[in-house]
Amino acid sequence: MSPAPSATGPVQGRGPQPVEGHGAGNPGQPSSTLTWSSRRLLDAILRVREVGIVAVLVVFVAVATSVQPRFIDPQNIKFVFSNAIIYALLALGETVVVLSRNVDLSVGSVLGLSAYLSSDLFSQVHHIPIVAVFLAGLAIGLACGAVNGAVVAVARVPSLVVTLATLYIYRAIDVLIVGGGMVVASTLPGAFLSIPTSSLGPIPYLAIAVAGTVAVGAYVLASFRPGRELYAIGSNPDAARLAGIPMGKRIFWSFVVSGGIAGLAGVLWAATYGTIDSTAGLNYELTVVAAVVVGGVNIFGGSGTVVGAALGALLLATINQALYVLGISSFWDPAIDGALIVLAISLDHWITLRLTRALRKGAVQHAT
Repeated sequence: MSPAPSATGPVQGRGPQPVEGHGAGNPGQPSSTLTWSSRRLLDAILRVREVGIVAVLVVFVAVATSVQPRFIDPQNIKFVFSNAIIYALLALGETVVVLSRNVDLSVGSVLGLSAYLSSDLFSQVHHIPIVAVFLAGLAIGLACGAVNGAVVAVARVPSLVVTLATLYIYRAIDVLIVGGGMVVASTLPGAFLSIPTSSLGPIPYLAIAVAGTVAVGAYVLASFRPGRELYAIGSNPDAARLAGIPMGKRIFWSFVVSGGIAGLAGVLWAATYGTIDSTAGLNYELTVVAAVVVGGVNIFGGSGTVVGAALGALLLATINQALYVLGISSFWDPAIDGALIVLAISLDHWITLRLTRALRKGAVQHAT
């Protein structure tokens, strides 16, 4: 995936900024030269990172299959894709937020709230269309995302604080509404429950649709101005502000997008599992953040792709299902997710240091 081009002037969509003293005003080193070299270098790094995830995924599947051959049974592959669909959708929305140097920790709670409220409509409203249920889930997610975005962008409260608070607030609202009840599969239409299970061989049609959505998201972020400006904001907020980028507006809408996607993911969660209570989506935020950073999106913003985040989601879903098939306790899932977050962030830090040194060395050589 090609890195996002500069939004305006010297503001760079990805990677470090030009070395101080070697900018547009320095005749010994034009800024375009540094921008182009850094862009090519970072493009190569991102491609290697995504190819590396695919390689790790292939090796992991091969090892798991050698230990337990039924791991590649068509039904088990369907389970992997079913889980990956939810994670990949949430990772898509999370990536949009993280690119702007923010984070949304409320996605699991938004998913749970949307899953219950939207699926409960089938018993509350007779013969309600399935499309209307999806629209209801989308509206719930958009409302939650708008609250997050308004507090972060308008009140300028750090996103970590805001979304950590709304994680508990939205979950508490969910618990208050659900109480001790639940939605059971018998109250849901067969057509609704068949959405995740309809497949082309072992690959669900929904997985193909999500892959297409990720591709569209990648194209929008790389090719349209709002997407490029998110990269610019995450890469260098001060330079983005001086370039006239509407930072508050972009950050607000990134949270709205994340919330809306989490709302839709909640409806799909309900269709996938059938039984929905107040624990739906519990602790999903850790897995989603892990998928994003493992997929190569810099947790400090400014670089990464939604394709990498989706591949990270597929890798984590595969690992979780492999642990189940191999008979390993699911209590190891959070530990593995946490270890992958530390590993990915450490790798990003190492890559950033090497990239900065390479650019600085090139700048010095050009200047002399």
